[in-house]
Amino acid sequence: MTADERDITEDLIRQLLREQHPDLADRPLKLGALGWDNQVWRLGDDLAVRLPWATRSADALLRKEHAWLPLLAPRLPLRIPVPQRIGEPCRRFPRPWLVTTWVPGEPADRAPATRPAESAVTLAAFLTALHRPAPDEAPTGRQRGGPLADTAESFAEGLASATELGLIRDPDAVRAVWEDAAAAPDWAGPRLWLHGDLHPANILTANGTFCGVIDFGDLFAGDPAFDLAAAWILLPDGAAALFHEEYRPGPDAATLRRARGWAVLRALACLHIADAGVHGRPGGKPTWGPPAQAALRRLTATAQR
Repeated sequence: MTADERDITEDLIRQLLREQHPDLADRPLKLGALGWDNQVWRLGDDLAVRLPWATRSADALLRKEHAWLPLLAPRLPLRIPVPQRIGEPCRRFPRPWLVTTWVPGEPADRAPATRPAESAVTLAAFLTALHRPAPDEAPTGRQRGGPLADTAESFAEGLASATELGLIRDPDAVRAVWEDAAAAPDWAGPRLWLHGDLHPANILTANGTFCGVIDFGDLFAGDPAFDLAAAWILLPDGAAALFHEEYRPGPDAATLRRARGWAVLRALACLHIADAGVHGRPGGKPTWGPPAQAALRRLTATAQR
């Protein structure tokens, strides 16, 4: 952690806007969300200010969004936060910051998708549009998206810890899913654009289906299986098969196996974050527990032991 949330105030943001983007300084301003890396403040009806606060790596993530999202946004069928202005480090706030478009909707950890067919088709259309070959200079993932076998130690630690905490009913079934995924052939296709962080708080819903995707700080190019894991984390029961039918090009068996492994890893991480929230520890989010448990239930229902 590099700052306390109290270090960023409405007065500070207005001062920054007056100094660097004075035409926006008098708009209504209110806190929208506290993320892992950034705070988001709503600026009027259609904009937001995104400022790093919790991690030093957030600076580079914001500059990455500023560089790439305006190029990707026009082809995406769901709304995303598109950077409009950048704020440069200064005496008042020695870090970069962004003014982006505001994306309306409720985070799926608080308002899950409830319309299976429409949600599956919508998510498949979004990832089909996003997963296009990336240029050579596209960013790489920060410790994500590589060979699943490289996650063996973190998987074992996460599973053991979740089991000890009583969060896993059948650790052998969970292990079977991951082991099968880790044994699948690696991705041999081109590096594709990936969101890189499709957990339930980073996709928005309205009227029972998805309406927006936020927080592209982990945007990178690599194996589509990493993003396809979202089908088990985000969709209602019974919707994953339709998602896979609608996604183009249709994923092969090896890609689906790898996606299941990444889904297990994501679900374990979400379980630990939820447990921290239940017990009042910093960074915890109890709303992440139900989607993680549902994902593991779906994944282990067909596990090969």
